[in-house]
Amino acid sequence: MLNGISSLISPELLKILMEMGHGDEIVIGDGNFPAASMSARLVRADGHAIPNLLDAILALMPLDDFVPSPVALMEVVPGDSTVPTIWDEYRAIVARRAGEDVGIEHVERFAFYDRAREAYAILATGESALYANVILKKGVIRS
Repeated sequence: MLNGISSLISPELLKILMEMGHGDEIVIGDGNFPAASMSARLVRADGHAIPNLLDAILALMPLDDFVPSPVALMEVVPGDSTVPTIWDEYRAIVARRAGEDVGIEHVERFAFYDRAREAYAILATGESALYANVILKKGVIRS
């Protein structure tokens, strides 16, 4: 354990976040996301909710401010009546941690999967909300 680092951030996840460079992406997948089949760098966070993990990650990792949307959500499949209310939580967390003007894009399901396969790592969670998957693009620390 370390001061100032959430206990939700495992040693393995901290290592991944430190290894990532500017422009690298990490996927935070919900419990239904096919994480194990998509990534060579899979970190398990079973039992944890994505909003808590998102908040803990964004407390440490800057988002890329060179792109219009450093946050991506998997859009609802056409014809599915699901309304992902968890997205409102994500918007509030991103705004609090990275600023109100951070762009969030919606990506079609299979395009999201393609992008996930190219991500630096995938964090598999126990999140039960549908369409709760999120991609974060790492930025630079400006000090």
